[in-house]
Amino acid sequence: MYVWGMSKNHLYKGAISSVLLKLLEENGRMYGYELSKKALEATFGDLEITEGALYPALHKLEAEGFILSETEMHGNRMRKYYKLTDIGGIEARNRIEELSQFAINLQNFLIPKPANG
Repeated sequence: MYVWGMSKNHLYKGAISSVLLKLLEENGRMYGYELSKKALEATFGDLEITEGALYPALHKLEAEGFILSETEMHGNRMRKYYKLTDIGGIEARNRIEELSQFAINLQNFLIPKPANG
C-alpha cells in the first residue's frame, strides 16, 4: 500500500551507484553534496540520497576502481571531489543501458499492450 507522502527512495535503492556513475559521466568531477543535489533535481525531488547512503556507495565505487577521489581546499575547508576512471566510464554506460532496458521492461509489465485476438 502506498502512503501519500511516503518516500520513494526504496524504489531507487538498488540504482544509487548507477545514478552516481551517470551523474559523474554527465558532469565530470563533482563533490558529494553536489551529487546528491543533482540527483534530487533530476528526479524532481523523488531521490533524496542521504549521507548514510551516498558515501558508502561512493566508497564502494572507488574500491571497485570505477571512480577516483581528490581532496582539495575550498575556501577554508577541504572538499573531496569524485571523477570517473576510464573503466568507470565504461561501467557507467553499461549500467545506464541496463537501467534503460529495465525501465522498458517495467513499463511493459505495468502497462501491458492489448492482446491480438
